This record gives sequence, structure tokens and C-alpha cells, in this order.
Amino acid sequence: MKRTIIDASHMELNDNVVTIKRVTKVVKGGRNMRFSALVVVGDGAGHVGAGLGKAAEIPDAIRKGKDAATKAMIEVKLDENHSISHDIMGKHTGAEVLLKKAPEGTGIIAGGPARAVCELAGIQNIRTKSLGSSNKQNVVLATIDALSKLSSPEEVAAKRGKTVEEVLA
Repeated sequence: MKRTIIDASHMELNDNVVTIKRVTKVVKGGRNMRFSALVVVGDGAGHVGAGLGKAAEIPDAIRKGKDAATKAMIEVKLDENHSISHDIMGKHTGAEVLLKKAPEGTGIIAGGPARAVCELAGIQNIRTKSLGSSNKQNVVLATIDALSKLSSPEEVAAKRGKTVEEVLA
């Protein structure tokens, strides 16, 4: 999977905390409580990323997750009706996500974790189906995997040596 590094310093980013978990480590003196936050960030215009932050306090975990998500941003190729250009499957460990192109007016038909990614990426019309594991972190990463594998009609036409009209026909 190829990832392009995106300079997010000039973008106006929105973030969405998908999940916060309390994790416990049992040590000699008792239990150590820490927090893990899964955060998705995006600009609503084709850039999205997800990150995991871990810290002793919730705000610190969210901040670290946001920083990690900003560093792991990908670019999503959208078509004229704010949908994806073709159907695609994404996979991460046990979770698989099917993303289907949708016509104008469909809206975002997706479960919680996949919806967060699609909304922050700027997708307005899409149908998704989560297959396999329902683990939120894996579903988010599978959705991002699928979006990173998308190719635009221009790229496909150049690869095949055809015009864009021939590819879309």
C-alpha cells in the first residue's frame, strides 16, 4: 500500500473521536489505568487519516491520537457527485469493508467507524458494508485502506493507454 505524505500544516482539520478505551495493566503495586483514543481527522475535501493515542489522561490520549492521525493522512479521489469512482474492498487484520459508489442524493450509508472516516474525507454519497470483525480500530483502518487503493478514471485511462471516455463507457 502506497501512502503519500501530505503536509497538513495549512489545512483546516476536523477531528472525530471514534472510541476511548480504559486499559489496565496489573503491576506489583496494583493496577495502572491508562486511556487509549482512536481519532479520525480530515479536511472534508479528500484528505483523511486515523491515529491511536495512549496516555494516562483522556485529553492527552486524544491529542496524541490527533497528532498520529495527522501524520498518517491519505488523499481520497472523489468524483463529481462527491462519491468514490468505483467499488472497492479494504482489509485490515480481521475486518473487511466494502465501499460502493452511490448516486447523488444517497447520503452516507455506513456504520459508526466507517461513517466517521467517510464524513471527514468529504464523501457525501456512499454505501458501505462492514464484513468480518466489528472491532472499531480495524474497521477504521480497513476503510482507510480501501480509500487509499482508489484510483481515478484518469489514472486508469493512462495505465491502459485509453481515453477517459473509453474507460467510463
